[in-house]
Amino acid sequence: MTMDAERIMRFVYAIRSHGVTDARVLHAMEKTDRGAFVRGLFAERAYEDMPLPIACGQTISQPSVVGLMTQALSVSPRDKVLEVGTGSGYQAAILSRLARRVYTVDRHKRLVTDAEAVFRTLSLTNITAITGDGSFGLPEQAPFDRIIVTAAAEDPPGPLLAQLRIGGIMVLPVGQSDAVQRLIRVTRHEAGLNYEELRPVRFVPLVEGIGQE
Repeated sequence: MTMDAERIMRFVYAIRSHGVTDARVLHAMEKTDRGAFVRGLFAERAYEDMPLPIACGQTISQPSVVGLMTQALSVSPRDKVLEVGTGSGYQAAILSRLARRVYTVDRHKRLVTDAEAVFRTLSLTNITAITGDGSFGLPEQAPFDRIIVTAAAEDPPGPLLAQLRIGGIMVLPVGQSDAVQRLIRVTRHEAGLNYEELRPVRFVPLVEGIGQE
């Protein structure tokens, strides 16, 4: 199933109504078919503003939350972006339309393989997907202009903060996995780090190590 004109209009309206107003972000989401990232029983619901289950016990995030996180990241066309938690690949695909280069890491090899297949189908050539422990970032590619984490940690992981360029921005959920979490934006300045709380959210926990599938 693809996004017809009416469905796209409803989809974008739902995202806008939740506070996503950045024109570049809305355009990137309009061009990125969420249906390509949802398989099986839930494919029919791909264009609804709700999180959906995917393989390996993970989820594809609610589109309005994806939009708000992307908007908070303030990605520019020259940026190199790190995403921790590839999941379905949907967030990385949207970022790829806004940034120069996207590196995305997930601990589940199956998710990375599936996401890579969708990236090829959509001809998204500026994404590098890697199986690994994203809580340690990608030191060999650091520093990054932008970092986005799509799983909740109790605190922003130190290795990720260290890989953020001066002037860089990181957006991530923080808090206990079984409680309400907070979406925060961290900006790195010469003098240190600035933390800004954005909104309550709920994400799967950030887990160290490599998954079994």
